[in-house]
Amino acid sequence: MSLQAYAHTNGIAHFLVSFTDLFGVQRAKLVPASAMAAMERGGAGFAGFAAWLDLSPADGDVLAIPDPSSLMPLPWQPDVAWVAGDLALDGVAMEQSPRQVLKRQLERAERLGFSLRSGVEAEFFLLDSSGEALLDAGDRQSKPCYDQLALMRQLPLVAELLGSMETLGWGPYQADHEDANGQFELNWTFDHGLVTADRHAFFKVMVKTLAERHGGRATFMPKPFGGLTGNGCHCHISLWDAQGRNLFHDPAGELGLSALAYHFLAGLMDHSPALSCLTNPTVNSYRRLAAPPTSSGATWSPGGISYSGNNRTHMVRIPDDQRLELRLPDGAANPYLLQAVILAAGLDGIERQLDPGPRSDNDSYADPGAGPVQRPLPGNLGEALAAFAADGRLRQSLGEPFCRAYERLRGRQWQQFNSEVSSLEREHTLDC
Repeated sequence: MSLQAYAHTNGIAHFLVSFTDLFGVQRAKLVPASAMAAMERGGAGFAGFAAWLDLSPADGDVLAIPDPSSLMPLPWQPDVAWVAGDLALDGVAMEQSPRQVLKRQLERAERLGFSLRSGVEAEFFLLDSSGEALLDAGDRQSKPCYDQLALMRQLPLVAELLGSMETLGWGPYQADHEDANGQFELNWTFDHGLVTADRHAFFKVMVKTLAERHGGRATFMPKPFGGLTGNGCHCHISLWDAQGRNLFHDPAGELGLSALAYHFLAGLMDHSPALSCLTNPTVNSYRRLAAPPTSSGATWSPGGISYSGNNRTHMVRIPDDQRLELRLPDGAANPYLLQAVILAAGLDGIERQLDPGPRSDNDSYADPGAGPVQRPLPGNLGEALAAFAADGRLRQSLGEPFCRAYERLRGRQWQQFNSEVSSLEREHTLDC
């Protein structure tokens, strides 16, 4: 069914034809249903320089071709529907478009006989409308995780979010107050990698929109408060075959995982320094990684490159015999690039039959030296950019046009950060 026909049947008056740029900002045009037939054929036009796409004002229109499979009516505005667009420039698919980067990796996996299934845990804070303080001033426990009273004080918003996901058919199954004061998480059922990425992109907009409607402001910023646990975006990963079998599961394997799963895991470990440039993409991201203990007693973020069984103090956790959980990513991760770079790294591990080495079963927060020696993660965005520049295999998988565009934009951001003099610098060195 065409989008215009869908609109006629389902009472849709307008479509948000949307794309997510390289920095994870969602851009859109509002298109009347009467004009969607033309948009389906030719796409909605955007000036690419006006978004983070590494284009110039001299470039022609970027066209977002709506993908009907991504269609989601807004549960809070049912006469408007959101649809993800695939970007094209001069009649050619844009190689640096994040959704296109992911689709290329999914096609690569399919040629190898694999289908990515993934789920995300997108943590967020609820702030007041100023963005400076928590929405709930009574949320003060030193260990606030799973705080029932604080959760129920946000029931109107949380229930609307859960109901919206039910309406969209995502299969939500729980919501909870997370480890930091004012921090929450809602979980929905894992799915194909592109479906999860589209839902993740939509989820961030939905949370922010509904938070505003409830008098607050939601943020996925990795570390908005120095003394509180940051916003992670843990990703659960498995590969499946065309017959619907989970290829990561093997009852005879260590912890119930197959050799294929361990090769994938080894790819994640091998590429972690470069991987972090996309999973932890901002200057603020590195305030969450390897951070000092928070007011709750733990950061719940990795301090180095390691893996374990059902142990949340390591970068990769094996929670059961079905999947891997990568705990490295944070709330700033681009939903499409997150899935793409995880898949690219894991497939390289499979293709090279890499070995992840021995498992770490120690508490890496309390006794980091008790397990195998951990390689360090980048300490800042500059180190992550350097690792990304040096990882030829990962760059080849993701495509040089994308890699160059991404690192140019992030590199400028890093340079801007380093060129600014902070108030803390002035306070400590003005009279030196």
